[in-house]
Amino acid sequence: MKAWGLVALVPTLCAAAVAARALPGPTTTTNPTAQEYDPLWEIYGLNRSAEYKYFHEPGRDDILGHYDVRFFTEPVATEERTETLTHMVRAYLNFFTENDLETWIAHGTLLGWWWNGKILPWDWDIDTQVPDTTLARLGDDFNQTIVSYTSADKKVKRKYLLDINPWSRQRERGKGHNIIDARWIDIKTGLYIDITGLSRLNPETEPDIWQCKNFHKYKVQDIYPLRKTTFEGTAAMVPFLYDSILTDEYSLRSLTATNFHNHTWYPDLEEWILDDEESMTARRREQESQDGRYYE
Repeated sequence: MKAWGLVALVPTLCAAAVAARALPGPTTTTNPTAQEYDPLWEIYGLNRSAEYKYFHEPGRDDILGHYDVRFFTEPVATEERTETLTHMVRAYLNFFTENDLETWIAHGTLLGWWWNGKILPWDWDIDTQVPDTTLARLGDDFNQTIVSYTSADKKVKRKYLLDINPWSRQRERGKGHNIIDARWIDIKTGLYIDITGLSRLNPETEPDIWQCKNFHKYKVQDIYPLRKTTFEGTAAMVPFLYDSILTDEYSLRSLTATNFHNHTWYPDLEEWILDDEESMTARRREQESQDGRYYE
């Protein structure tokens, strides 16, 4: 399957670091020891030794772990989840385009794009990435923005909160509580888009290596120049070496396997279709037989 809807290349938008201003949000009150200069404390009032988790979810499983606890009431049905994620990513991409903010789709969302330009039907959230310069601008100019959205057919109206983690200013992993730097949250349901920033942590020794707080590393040439494409019917960007990034993260099989998570890929439809119970049972028996575990 060829990459979906790829139409052009666009030049890199890398720029010098954006001048930082303090982010709204909780701060700590204990000053670090005087022996070690801590710019997070000096500039933002954030004490590395007292790092707290900013974003919270109502649970840790595959369902509850994908809602923001502040807006969660109950898990949504599959159809509502699919519709919510679709409109959410359209609103996100439109907002970033309108405000000249650089972003691209990543991880499982990028894999969904590779197959058919859509969200994988079993996915619970959406992943995007931004350079640290964009992340700083989001914190400076757009933190706590509530964005109103109306679908093209005027039938769907939603509101989204763009919430920037105050610990996004800390570019190292730290205690690991805040690997997600920002979220685009559907206020109605609590479902969200995870936004992670990429930074050059060792510009002198590794000037071409960017990484996030969750140990994903990329060469600059993996990302840039970004490719212009479409995702869920909306203009989007993907990394230049998207196929290499996907195989490194998920293996080559992720681009060839046509059965996954109780879904089957139908090339004529260009869709992942949920298997019926009979198909799932037959496939399970076949796998168990191949593994030597199934006996009549």
